[in-house]
Amino acid sequence: MDYDASLDRALEEVPDYTGSEERLDVPEPTAQKDGAFTRLTNLGAIADALSRDPEHLHRAIQRELGTNGQYDAGRSRYNGSFSAEDLDGAIDSYVQEFVICSECGLPDTRLVMEDRTLMLRCDACGAFRPVTKRTGSTQQTDRPTIEEGGNYQVEITGTGRKGDGVAERGEYTIFVPGASEGDVVDIYVDNISGTLAFARLAG
Repeated sequence: MDYDASLDRALEEVPDYTGSEERLDVPEPTAQKDGAFTRLTNLGAIADALSRDPEHLHRAIQRELGTNGQYDAGRSRYNGSFSAEDLDGAIDSYVQEFVICSECGLPDTRLVMEDRTLMLRCDACGAFRPVTKRTGSTQQTDRPTIEEGGNYQVEITGTGRKGDGVAERGEYTIFVPGASEGDVVDIYVDNISGTLAFARLAG
């Protein structure tokens, strides 16, 4: 068998990993307001779709929203009033940090502990990286990194599940519809929830 034929045969046996993170079929978060609390009634289903532990996802959502809460039997509750958009942004941030491979952009990954370090291992391309634990700042600063109603220039460094551009500024993850990875854009910040910010392209 010649080289070209061998190569063709080998390529035929390679798993089909030609998709993107759009292959994730994640349910929309179902938010219910309950007085001073917000319930996420389908957290368990979302965690199942991401192949992640629901309590791990719950803790990450708490961190992103900058609040406390409780998890029980596939449902979670958070202190404060949050919209479905807030919860969706927190889940997007979780996907970027704990699910999507930074090398090939695919969701075919596993979280594993190696030498007491949480690692994200990709079954598609073989890449692995430590998961950086980001924590919200508990100290007051003279000026916040961003403010609602402010205009800023940011670099889009990622893409959310729905195609929104994702930027990082200080402790904030910023979602910018209409922006693409690699763009440097001017934005107007509409809303901030915990460490999540929702913005639009300015002017």
